[in-house]
Formats: sequence, C-alpha cells, structure tokens
Amino acid sequence: MTSPTPPQTPAAAPTRADFRFFDRLRIRWAEVDMQKIVFNGHYLMYFDTAIAGYWRALAMPYHETMEALAGDMFVRKATVEYEGSARYDDLCELGVRCARIGKSSMVFALALFRGDTRLVTGELVYVFADPATQTSRPVPDTLREVLLGFEAGQPMLQCATGPWSRLGGEAGPLRRAVFEQELGVPMAMGGDASDEAALHVLARNRFGLPVGTGRLMAEAPGRARIGHLAVLAALRGSGVGAELVRTLSSAARERGEREVVLAAQAGAVRFYERLGFRPVGEPFVEAGRPHQEMARNL
Repeated sequence: MTSPTPPQTPAAAPTRADFRFFDRLRIRWAEVDMQKIVFNGHYLMYFDTAIAGYWRALAMPYHETMEALAGDMFVRKATVEYEGSARYDDLCELGVRCARIGKSSMVFALALFRGDTRLVTGELVYVFADPATQTSRPVPDTLREVLLGFEAGQPMLQCATGPWSRLGGEAGPLRRAVFEQELGVPMAMGGDASDEAALHVLARNRFGLPVGTGRLMAEAPGRARIGHLAVLAALRGSGVGAELVRTLSSAARERGEREVVLAAQAGAVRFYERLGFRPVGEPFVEAGRPHQEMARNL
C-alpha cells in the first residue's frame, strides 16, 4: 500500500509588497474592447513592456548585455490569470519579480494593480539560448548574480571618480556615442586641457559596462560646474543620470564648494529641479539647442 500524495499548498497570491520593481501605465483608448475593458491579449504586451523596464532598473542595456553574454532570451511559456478588469484611463502599476532561476531558464512573476487592487497576475518563462541556433545554454553566472542581487536590494550601479587619465578610456567612447553620434555635437574625445583639470565620474553596471559619465570643474571660489553628462540612450529615465549628479555634487561638497551649477538642456530642466537645482537667468542657445543655467546650494 502506497502512502497518499500530500496535498500541495497553493502559492499565496502576490501583493504589492512582493515586488521591488513597478512599471506604471495608463490604459489607452485603443486597448479597450467592445466590453469597455482592456482586451485580454493586451496584458501580454503590458508584461513585455514591463520586462523591458525591469532590465533598465538593472542598469542593463539589453542588446549590448546579451551580445556580451553571447546569448539571448526566448519566451518559452506565458500565462495570464484574470481576476479583474482594467478600464480606459485607469492608472495602473505592473509589478515584476524574478521568481526562480534554473539551469537555463528564468521565471518572472508579474501582477497588475490598480491602487491596491490586484487585477491580473501572470508568469513568463524565458530560456537563455544561443541566438543563432536557439538551443538552450546555461544562464551565465554574472546574469544570475545580477538578478538575485537586484531582488535582494543591492545597488545596480557603481560610480567611480577620478582623473581623465584613469577614466577617459571608457568615458571617451561613451561621450562619442551620446554627443557626436546621437546629438551631432563635436566633443574632445581624447581629453583636452579642461578634462585634465576636471574630476570625472564613470557609472558602470554590474557587468562592468560603462553606462554614464560626467565631470566636475572648479569655476570660481566656492563654485563648481557639472558638465559633459552622458547616459546611454537605453538607460535614460532609470536613475543613472541622477546618480551621476549626486556623486559629483557630493564630491564638490567634500572639497569645500558651496554651490554647483550646470547648463541644462530645456527638456531636462524638470529633471534637475527634482535634484534640487533652480533656474538662474534667462534661457540661452548652445550648440544649436535651448539651455537653461541652473544652480544648487550645497
């Protein structure tokens, strides 16, 4: 006689407290069906969009990282469970969590909330694989460590400060990608006299990839200027730029400066205001783009 199989305890339904990362979305008119609720298939689109945001939260530019890891991620399974309905103009948040990592697979748990009300839950199973043959490969240890580290609350960025002679080799190509290739603004990539006199910051992600840079220049007694801020396009809005500014501001405070100033592009004024900067004077044009001088007391 065999013993009966013990009953399986069902997994507890996820709550907001189960997630470290949330992607905010507002339901659009085009996503609502004849029943005046979100069409069921759109939730998978929401899941995919939130996963992309999750990678940004890891300071991980997806394509560059996968190329460095010599692999890619393919969806093996996607499930959705509907508990409620999102409606037009609802402001929702979609939680994403790496729930399990196997030998070659990664399982992500997701839940869509309207306030504290859970509307939808889901699960995405990815397989790490060779991009050419699409055959599975073991999840690289570095990727495993980053995912587990993020879920454990570890920082995803390391900001190093130092002279151009030490950081310029990595900061220069990053400047070129942002200023010259993206914005069409010529820069002194090899380092000029002002670079030699400046303190530089370089943000690297957990894979060691440079993702942001900037510099701090003494401008007048008690005042320093932050400039040449550059962040990889794929990671803008993920906190890299804010960390660069905070690091340089702290360095200025430590060496006795009373104020830091910078020239913000017009579209970034609100960003710097959230970091404690205030507009000074009238807008001006630099390199063909409108700018605003801004300052912050230390």
